[in-house]
Amino acid sequence: MQKKVLVVDDDKEMLEAIQVNLETEGYIVQTSVNGDCFQHLDGALPDLILLDIVFPGEDGRDICRQLKQREETRDIPIVLYSAHFSGDIISYLSGASTFLAKPFEMHDLIAITARYTTSAQSHAPSLPDKAALSESVKEE
Repeated sequence: MQKKVLVVDDDKEMLEAIQVNLETEGYIVQTSVNGDCFQHLDGALPDLILLDIVFPGEDGRDICRQLKQREETRDIPIVLYSAHFSGDIISYLSGASTFLAKPFEMHDLIAITARYTTSAQSHAPSLPDKAALSESVKEE
């Protein structure tokens, strides 16, 4: 069975690049340039959500928190991504499964997508590496 991935980013070129790469790997990919798509999630829930943290008028962290509070979406793994230097801490505090720093290599995105769409334990948020957290806190 093909896994469904929802990708939300205001950068249309980024959306297209992610979509092409994931579809090549056999995923069904739905894209959106804003968080409005979460208002219309119904029976066809995605297996994974890839969500940019920063885009005009909305905040991926807030969207992530809202999704984790809804019974029907709380178990969907969410990967937040951003060029923000402390994104790993932000992602953890938002309830995301993991964080991917931009710019990223597509093979890293594909590996993370595979991890969170094939593992039975993929729905539990992963704790960031303590050393990485310490380093991020020092930089702030």
